[in-house]
Amino acid sequence: MSDKIKRHHLERKAMLYVRQSSAHQVMHNRESSTLQYAMRERLQALGWAEIEVVDEDLGRSAAGTVTRAGFERMVAEVCLGKVGAVAAREVSRFARNSRDWQQLIEMCRVVDTLLIDQETVYAPRQGNDRLLLGLKGSLNEYELDLLRQRSLAARYEKARRGELLVCVPVGYVKGADQRLEKDPDRRVQEAIGLVFAKFAAFGSVRQTLLWFLEHDLELPTRQANHELVWKRPSYAMVYRLLTNPVYGGAYAYGKTGARSPYDGAAPRRGMRRKPREEWLALLPGAHDGYVDWERAEATRKMITDNLAGGDRGGAVKRGAALLAGLLRCRRCSRKLTVRYTGCNHDVLRYSCTRGWLDNGEPRCIAFGGVSVDGAIEAEVLRVLEPGAIEAALQADRDETQRRDDVLEALRRDLEAARYAAERAFRQYDATDPANRLVAAELELRWNRALARVTDLEARIERQIAEAPVQTPALREDYVGLASELQAIWQDPASDVRLKKRIVRTLIREVIADLDVQAGEIILIVHWMGGVHTELRLRRRRRGQSKGTATEIVEAVSVLARLCSDDLIAGLLNRNKLRTGHGNRWTRERVTSLRSHHGIPVYRPETRALEGWLNLTQAAACLGVSPKTLRLAAEQEEIAALHPLNDGPWLFARANLEGDAAQQLVQRARRRRADPAGRAAPQPNLFPSMT
Repeated sequence: MSDKIKRHHLERKAMLYVRQSSAHQVMHNRESSTLQYAMRERLQALGWAEIEVVDEDLGRSAAGTVTRAGFERMVAEVCLGKVGAVAAREVSRFARNSRDWQQLIEMCRVVDTLLIDQETVYAPRQGNDRLLLGLKGSLNEYELDLLRQRSLAARYEKARRGELLVCVPVGYVKGADQRLEKDPDRRVQEAIGLVFAKFAAFGSVRQTLLWFLEHDLELPTRQANHELVWKRPSYAMVYRLLTNPVYGGAYAYGKTGARSPYDGAAPRRGMRRKPREEWLALLPGAHDGYVDWERAEATRKMITDNLAGGDRGGAVKRGAALLAGLLRCRRCSRKLTVRYTGCNHDVLRYSCTRGWLDNGEPRCIAFGGVSVDGAIEAEVLRVLEPGAIEAALQADRDETQRRDDVLEALRRDLEAARYAAERAFRQYDATDPANRLVAAELELRWNRALARVTDLEARIERQIAEAPVQTPALREDYVGLASELQAIWQDPASDVRLKKRIVRTLIREVIADLDVQAGEIILIVHWMGGVHTELRLRRRRRGQSKGTATEIVEAVSVLARLCSDDLIAGLLNRNKLRTGHGNRWTRERVTSLRSHHGIPVYRPETRALEGWLNLTQAAACLGVSPKTLRLAAEQEEIAALHPLNDGPWLFARANLEGDAAQQLVQRARRRRADPAGRAAPQPNLFPSMT
């Protein structure tokens, strides 16, 4: 018996601390636990009659990252002075971190409690023993760190070679050579491929998710026990599929890192996502991907660009603002925001107010968005017009493919459901009918599987009925589309999100500024190909309503000398001109325009008094053909007015009596009016031989 053990130590109880670091050690390292429990006999041999075993911490690490209820209870008993000795087979069982170890030693020193292991007895009140315990605690902590570093170094080296497979993502299985191979289930392969195809069509994770939810299609996922199940998709499922580089054929490791935030009570283990430059390994071409690496990178970049902020425009939304997220202020380089005002919140306005909102700086610029969007639309249509037919043919093919994708997915689900029903039947058929407890449950499962088959068959029939088979469109069907592209674009039924995606495909960003003196909006369009275009638009002043263009007002003032309001409205519509609000012209609108600008109404007597003639009347007055007179007017040989490209010519009678008109008449009369005579007989190059 050691001389460090006194009578007052033996009068108090002894506590035997038993611990193993993991559940695997508890299950498989049985000899270690047997040796630890055998320390009870050593305590009895040392003289203790009351011995309490503390084994609540089996399967818990002593590194200080988890709470150990058994250790805390033991320390509390020591603090109360009820314990004469605490024992463990090795002192490293008590703690592997300095905080817990020093706390235990200090409490034992204060209340004079001994520490006992399989080798010796330590008295913390003695300086030599306290020094030895401190060294052992430091060595225990260092030993744990050394083991961890060795294991992590080997793990990281294996990961750099692309040979470390921690978990297999859905859609892959682990091959015999420790490489990822595609899941042999064709239903899983085509479902994952459909996710990438739909994202390429919609350009948004959320829109891809809504498409799957709209058609009630399921996606594969793995449960905690690594079993493959089919579930209703969620945003996280679709996002993980699209952003995981493994589906692009790349091996990636070190995408996340552990962190231990402290919330004031105890440290908590968490996880953070690392930027790509901090990943330990990224090896493209490591295995067969569901898409190629270039397409996977383009998908990742598109998802990143959908996040608003910084230089990113954000995902397209349903708002009417065509340039939302693309406009940048030339003065402060901040992105312009969109505001909708008016009674119905339909008046679009772009403004640069981030400096004022964030830092109290003066507001930069603001302007109405209707004219700006219209100017950008005109530029985009000018670029798109040559490829309008190809775009229409591709859209028709995409629509056909969309219908085929839904049907193919439903047919794959039906095939899997029929297999599940057949399997349930075989299980039911193999059981003893007399064992009703088992047979009833198997019959219920079989009925559920048959109901699933019936439901899928009905859905396929509805899908075929709602989307009948159509013949592919031909190029001849879209010959006139190029000329109607503008009308299709401005149709209210056109999807504004598709327009925004087209604009973002062509335009990188638009730099905006104001020229106050000239009253103009300056737009510099940065196209994707590196070309820059500058546009200058007249800025509408505050309080100024949407007025009709000056050119239209001038044309109406000229046409009113010769035409009635009904005829003027028809001419304006034929030239595809619209009012300030974008409406077609009517007699009432022409009358309102004349009244507002003080243009006199058309009267036949006023026309006769002023001597205004149209092309036919003027040609008859001169005695020449209308074509001859029109050609002379186009060459400015005779003064005439032509306010509209597709409209009448106006001639003043005074101009028809001048020298230029008389010279035109004489020149027309001198022209040879007789028909050409018969040509002289030509010799035959190949004379007859008969």
